[in-house]
Parts: sequence; C-alpha cells; structure tokens
Amino acid sequence: MSSADHAGWRSRGYLPHLDAPELVQHLVFRLADSLPARFKDEIIGCPPATRAEALDAALDQGLGRRDLAIPEIAALVQRALLRFNGDRYALIAWCVMPNHVHSLIETREGHRLDRIVHSWKSYTAKKANRLLDRAGPFWAPEYFDRYMRDNAHLAATRAYIEANPVKAGLCRDASDWPFSSVSMQ
Repeated sequence: MSSADHAGWRSRGYLPHLDAPELVQHLVFRLADSLPARFKDEIIGCPPATRAEALDAALDQGLGRRDLAIPEIAALVQRALLRFNGDRYALIAWCVMPNHVHSLIETREGHRLDRIVHSWKSYTAKKANRLLDRAGPFWAPEYFDRYMRDNAHLAATRAYIEANPVKAGLCRDASDWPFSSVSMQ
C-alpha cells in the first residue's frame, strides 16, 4: 500500500479518489457513451479548477443512449442508491439524470467509497442490460468524487444536485423530477 493509499487517497490510474469514513462526498457516474471523445479532450484541456463544471455542462447536454431517461431504468438506479442508505452510507441527496447520476453521501466506517460505487454500478448494469436486452458496458469505468470542505460547500452541492433537472431543461420545478431526493421529500 502506498503512502497515498494509506492517507485515504486511491487511484486506478485515472482520477484520484479520497476515501475516509464519515467523509461527505459528491459522486458523479455516467453511462459509457455519455461523453464523446471531443468533450473528453476539451475537459482535459480545462484548468483543473473548472474541470468539474465543464464535465457537468457536457453531461447536461444529454448525449449518448440516455438509457436513464427510461423510467424503469431510472427507478432501478434510484432503488440501488437507496438500498444501503443508513447502513453503508448516509444518502444526503441524489438525482438520476438521462445519462448520469449525482449522489451526495457520507460513508460509514468499514465501507470504502470505491466498493459502494462498484456495487451500485455492477448491480444496475447487469439488471439494466437485461431489461434493455443488450450486453456490453453500461457505465463508464471511472467516477468523479469531490469531498465537501464545509457546510456552505455541502449546501451549494446539494442545491446543485437537486436543481440539475431544471438546469438541464428536463422540468420546470425540481419537485417534478421523479428520480431525485427532492421527489422523496
């Protein structure tokens, strides 16, 4: 184990991930075809401070197959997010968009972030591919995470996640989007 892994940082050679119990993090994972190569190159070329915003803007265009726009598939993903809420993590906010998912979670002791995300993606990919009568990659291999620095960052991130369907032009009011934490309030 490297010193970086020991300190809670992990990487599979793509994005670095910070993992520690009771750390609140914003996670974004996306469908395999949701980000064409031209966007990947543009995002990589952005200054590090604006990459997350560039990624969100590209994903909000709703490119790719949009399998999560199918209510049965979106509900499957939402159920997976809710399944271990209160046990492995506390799910603070979430939103299932047509081609990506936002979640805001606080991990619990003994439950690593990468294992949580893997369980969501593995379970839903198998079920979704079966429902769609297809095979192959469903999710992109990597996910994005950002830890919350303070309460203001947490509040702004929660507001962003819950307003994402409105910002992307999918509904007029966040409460109209059925696959989010707002719809469960």
